[in-house]
Amino acid sequence: MKPTDFSYHLTNYLGKYLPGILGLSVNTISSYRDMFILMITFYETVLSIKPEKMMLKDFTQLRVEKYLEWLEKQRGNSTSTRNVRLAAIHAYAKYLERVYPDCMHEMLKIQSIPFKKCQKKSPDFIGMKAMTLLLSLPDVGTKNGRRDATLLSIMYDSGCRVQELCDLTVSDIRPQKPATVKVNGKGNNTRIIPVMDSMAKLLKQYLKEFGLIAPEKSKLPLFSNRSGKKLTRKGVTYILQKYFIQAQKIEPGLFPVKISPHCLRHSKSMHLLQSGVDLIYIRDLLGHVDIKTTEIYARIDSEMKRKSLEKSMNITPADKEPVWQTDKKLLTWLNSLGC
Repeated sequence: MKPTDFSYHLTNYLGKYLPGILGLSVNTISSYRDMFILMITFYETVLSIKPEKMMLKDFTQLRVEKYLEWLEKQRGNSTSTRNVRLAAIHAYAKYLERVYPDCMHEMLKIQSIPFKKCQKKSPDFIGMKAMTLLLSLPDVGTKNGRRDATLLSIMYDSGCRVQELCDLTVSDIRPQKPATVKVNGKGNNTRIIPVMDSMAKLLKQYLKEFGLIAPEKSKLPLFSNRSGKKLTRKGVTYILQKYFIQAQKIEPGLFPVKISPHCLRHSKSMHLLQSGVDLIYIRDLLGHVDIKTTEIYARIDSEMKRKSLEKSMNITPADKEPVWQTDKKLLTWLNSLGC
């Protein structure tokens, strides 16, 4: 069967342009690929256009708008998820207008589809007391418990994303002073994160116990599953949830209803800010490109301080009149000030 123009350009876009020209990470390309899988599913199930029959002439503004509507109404996607899918479509349309000028007019129409406004949700985080409890729960008397204690501690101490944690290799760890962790973040941007002395000691013990000190082990994943493969995002989430459930039973009032690995990243950021660390350093630690992304923590901290101040200043009015209202001599003196 002869390939269609849509399949030709999509293959080049995902297989060559994104990784080769733009240099995007595997995770970002996977996100784009997931969007196209959904769109192809929509074309087949709703528009009755089979994947092998899809043409560029089928990729239109009207159909993209119907696809976005389908995401929200049929699949129950949130507005923010819908906007993420649309961003990927915009990027592909922009690519097509350059490599295939014949369809430029329609691609510009697709790029004109606006993002929907959505209320930005404040990041979830937990306090220092709750974090201390959570990190203390792994049973360090067992090998798996020591692995979990190291995993949760480095995830919090470094403030890394869950995928960044999964991608860590043995060579990314420097337990000697000054102890650091090398993290490969979004867009293949690498950052070096300093870690506390206690964390460095924990990492050193972990590497020794799990036989990861030898030079030939340097490219192995830092955290692996029972099969010896690197731990997945789901695996990390499972470990965190296990101790989160235990912590909720011990101190239910300290924790939110649910938690995710990203919550530890937010918590680290808030704790640093509350300790007086400058936003610029927090930005570099988190790997944010724009300081505006980091400023959300400052806004949350300011709101918390405002509410605390309002609560402390919530003075109940006295039942009796103030002394100065019943003191005639004082009133006479006050009135004389206006003469």
